[in-house]
Amino acid sequence: MPASVDHVRHAETMQLRVLPPIRVPEPEPEAEEPVQRKGGRDRYLDLLRALALGRVVLYHNFGWFWLPLVFPSMGVMFALAGSLMTRSLSRPALGVIRGRLRRLLPPMWLFGAIMITLQILDGWGPDSEGHPNWWWGKLAFWILPLSTPPYGDELGGFSGFEHHVEQTWAAQVIVPLWYLRAYLWYVLLSPLMLWALRKFPVVTLFTPLAVVIAMNTFFVDQEFVYGRVWETANDFAMFGSCWILGMAHQEGLLKKIPQYVVPSIAPLVMVAGLWYLNTRPVDPSQPTDIEAWPIAQALWSLGFVAMLLHVSPSWEQWPRPLERWNGLVSLLNSRAVSVYLWHQVALVAAIPLIDPLWNIPFFYTNLTWLLSSQWFTLLVAIPLIGLLVLSFGWVEDVAAKRSPRLFPYPRRQRGKRRAAE
Repeated sequence: MPASVDHVRHAETMQLRVLPPIRVPEPEPEAEEPVQRKGGRDRYLDLLRALALGRVVLYHNFGWFWLPLVFPSMGVMFALAGSLMTRSLSRPALGVIRGRLRRLLPPMWLFGAIMITLQILDGWGPDSEGHPNWWWGKLAFWILPLSTPPYGDELGGFSGFEHHVEQTWAAQVIVPLWYLRAYLWYVLLSPLMLWALRKFPVVTLFTPLAVVIAMNTFFVDQEFVYGRVWETANDFAMFGSCWILGMAHQEGLLKKIPQYVVPSIAPLVMVAGLWYLNTRPVDPSQPTDIEAWPIAQALWSLGFVAMLLHVSPSWEQWPRPLERWNGLVSLLNSRAVSVYLWHQVALVAAIPLIDPLWNIPFFYTNLTWLLSSQWFTLLVAIPLIGLLVLSFGWVEDVAAKRSPRLFPYPRRQRGKRRAAE
């Protein structure tokens, strides 16, 4: 009997244990702040990239010497790319490098296929440089731009358009490819640079700057200067510190130093660049262009980028005064490689489109000031840039494994900002 009583009590106890707990109504939670997105777009960095692209177009059209001083686009673009590369390197390095190459190379391959075809139609070929075998070998740099791809220094200007197309049109169009060459080397060496930055941050940051100073101080008169190896190494060292500074920004290293350090040191670095620039032996009647002097450009760009990254507010949403520019900035960021590759083509093509207007009496008599204005060239080139990007920009979507879009202009969602507030 006692055993059976214990068995009944044990059963009743088990029934009590499996009963669902009584839920007491809780008060509704108060509205919380939206959770910050990790890995989302930083609108401040997007704005800097858009400004850098705009400045590149203006400089290639007008050639104003003061533009690289007001906004050193190349240093800014490399710093932004270094920051994004570092964020991606939280994944296996080989996959990240492969992904970066996949995004970079297809737009360049399309650009190269068209440019090579046009140059061949204009008389360029294996015998142009006197070394046919080397010519075929150097074409490989159009596939993997470890060095500058070959091009025709002087061509005929196309039959029937000799008076409108400059013989150096290919050299002008190919100029932007140095950026892709330097970018490729930065991507390939980023895992090593990131490791060095974490181990020896100060030494790693200033090593490229020391290299470009040494190269352009002690070896500038050597025979190998301006060769392919020198050109590649010089460009890499010139903006290497900017790339590494972007990596340090992404790693949070800049936040670990006292707030007064960057605003105290960066202006001194920029002043050193200006001092070096003003001591160069140049024509006193002509303004000195900082882009012609690697040491000055490296110093100025590094100091300028350090200030921009120090101020970096990390916008997840646009400040109200800048909301109207969201569409344009987003479009430029979605087509950054295409704009950079094709803008010089548009600027070169604008000239033969304008020249026939000189033969029209009305334009020649009344609008000479307009036809000779560089602003008019830019006005003609901007729609051409849009047309070229519209025609070829979709390759960037394919390279990024996205659905191809002809015009990736973001649609504004009404009330989204108000609802967030």
